[in-house]
Amino acid sequence: MKKNNSRRSFLKKATIGTTVLGASPMVFASSLKQTLPLSRTYEPALFSPNDQINLGLIGVGIQGIYDTKSALQVAGVKLVAASDLYTGRLDRAKELWGADIFVTRDYRKLLERKDIDAVIVATPDHWHKKIVVDALKAGKNVYCEKPMVQKWEDGQEIIATQKSTGKLCQIGSQGMSSLGNEKAKQLYEDGAIGDIVMLDFYNDRYSAEGAWQYPIPPDASPDTVDFDTFLGSAPKVPYEAKRFFRWRNYKDYGTGVAGDLFVHAFSTLNYVISSKGPNRAQATGGLRYWNDGRDVPDVSITLYDYPKTDTHAAFNAAFRINFIAGSGGGGGFKLIGTEGEMEVGQNSVTLRRSKLDMVPDGYSMIAYTEATQKKISDAYAAQNLEPRSGALKTGETKWEAPNDYKGGHYDHFYNFFQAIRGKGQIIEDPTFGLRAAGAALLANDSYYQNRPVNWDPIAMKTV
Repeated sequence: MKKNNSRRSFLKKATIGTTVLGASPMVFASSLKQTLPLSRTYEPALFSPNDQINLGLIGVGIQGIYDTKSALQVAGVKLVAASDLYTGRLDRAKELWGADIFVTRDYRKLLERKDIDAVIVATPDHWHKKIVVDALKAGKNVYCEKPMVQKWEDGQEIIATQKSTGKLCQIGSQGMSSLGNEKAKQLYEDGAIGDIVMLDFYNDRYSAEGAWQYPIPPDASPDTVDFDTFLGSAPKVPYEAKRFFRWRNYKDYGTGVAGDLFVHAFSTLNYVISSKGPNRAQATGGLRYWNDGRDVPDVSITLYDYPKTDTHAAFNAAFRINFIAGSGGGGGFKLIGTEGEMEVGQNSVTLRRSKLDMVPDGYSMIAYTEATQKKISDAYAAQNLEPRSGALKTGETKWEAPNDYKGGHYDHFYNFFQAIRGKGQIIEDPTFGLRAAGAALLANDSYYQNRPVNWDPIAMKTV
């Protein structure tokens, strides 16, 4: 895609008005500020019990429950089994989805069931690769929570297994299928922001829960928690409830803020601009406040370099997380280009285009005589660097989903189940998932090695 041609195409469409923009011919009149609707049509479907997709859940924790609730909103899907290493979560599964569902501590028993068509893998990160590979080999379609892997080296085995088994695998960065992402990609490809020069992503939190200090149930014990199985490939340590219920705080089981939060942004970024990912990362940060035994930072800042490709210019990306943000918290994802910027969310996209000042004003002219100032001004005027047409293509337009929009989480599962039914393609397959996870995990490599790291986004490995 040639960006210069794309920009001209976008400006022409903005001038004459098109369905792409969904607006009037004056979509970018000077100082304009307007809101336009986003919408999506879902295929109406009625399914008999014989046609339904039977679902199994592996990992009945916070994200596993939210995933399953979203999945069951899609017509023709039923949860029939759940697996977890804490008996209280198996009780919770029955409480939520019925006493007749099959529950087990051993996920392999769930995979043995012939009535299960697909599984959600929502376990701690260090178990993702093993369970996903086992599930694919057992003939199940897989929805795996992000990040796809705890270590980028594990990703190729998932890719190869998915291809050899022919089963489908969706990686669960739930915003990927959202209306916001879809619109942002459309606008970018139409040249709405010109050439991208920077990505600014941040997530600020100001609560113990937001910093992963999750509650520990009073009945937690070696009897109710299968701690040895939980450890898996991680170093063997004595039972400690915090490690099981707050596993994100430990690099032996999780991937820190990079794997939990950066990976969402990389999924969106790589999707919107059709990129394979960055080629260099440099991270800094530290443990500034939550000294609760964790060994991952609660403040993280990473700078990424993206090389020039056929779909985007070379640019830089800044990713930052602050788990002790005294401002009260918040977040943002902003693509900044040579001609505008897009602020992207799951439910909305805000496009702002400004006029680039090319003619000097009083600040830099003050050092010259009045006569010289006049000559300089006349010379700039003769070049016509700021035509009126440029000013007419500025302003702000926001595309927003309706209040009854089912959300990106629903859309991601809808995409998954439609693909299982042969009515579409997976939007975030394992190759895409590894590129998003690998880019995010570079932050950890750089932080713990205290140096910049280089990445091959095509081969998906460090160099």
